Amino acid sequence: MSTRLTLVLGDITRQDVDAVVNAANSSLLGGGGVDGAIHRRGGPDILAACRALRASHHGKGLPTGQAVATTAGLLPARHVIHTVGPRWSATEDRSELLASCYRESLKVAAGLDARTVAFPAISTGIYGWPLDDGARIAVETVRETASPTVEEVRFVVFDDRAHEAFARHLT
Repeated sequence: MSTRLTLVLGDITRQDVDAVVNAANSSLLGGGGVDGAIHRRGGPDILAACRALRASHHGKGLPTGQAVATTAGLLPARHVIHTVGPRWSATEDRSELLASCYRESLKVAAGLDARTVAFPAISTGIYGWPLDDGARIAVETVRETASPTVEEVRFVVFDDRAHEAFARHLT
């Protein structure tokens, strides 16, 4: 099955999809940017599920490049897939870790039988990843990652600059 890639300028917390991907920090307990928005709009059930993960499998936090799912709480999505992107470094190539966020999130989505998945531009905010390179890695990785269930991957960006970067790589 071929996955359709789409691009939306908008609010990821308002996407009616099977799974929304959260650009989380390793604590899984909320933060700024996309992570904070998802926790605020999704309500306390997401935080409770994240705390349960911390109490069981992820006591030291979620490692960079990995992904795990929780309830979506009050979001229109069914699930939130939390993934921890790498911080950008001028001295170390961390591209594989960023690509792993997209691959691992799609694996988790397949395990949830998700047909539609919405991704933010992982690591391109406070983690400092250059936007154009982050868009390139996102699009290339999703195109190369076969999924038995995912019919649509929706890249949801919140400003014109990000929209232009993703559009360049989607054409």
